[in-house]
Amino acid sequence: MGELIFYSILLIAALGHAVAAAKMYREVNADKGLTFKQKNDWKLKALIFPALFWFYYRQEKKKRAS
Repeated sequence: MGELIFYSILLIAALGHAVAAAKMYREVNADKGLTFKQKNDWKLKALIFPALFWFYYRQEKKKRAS
């Protein structure tokens, strides 16, 4: 039973990671203010830690808008 709970939590974490990375990937890809290299950098970062780099991306986007 413990093994089932462990694998369920692991599956939920992997799905959450994939959804967060896909969301960031789509927003970065739609951003016209970034160069090709900047888009690729943000997309690679989204594959590593999407929640953390989503926060950094939003901050940088706010700075560019100001």
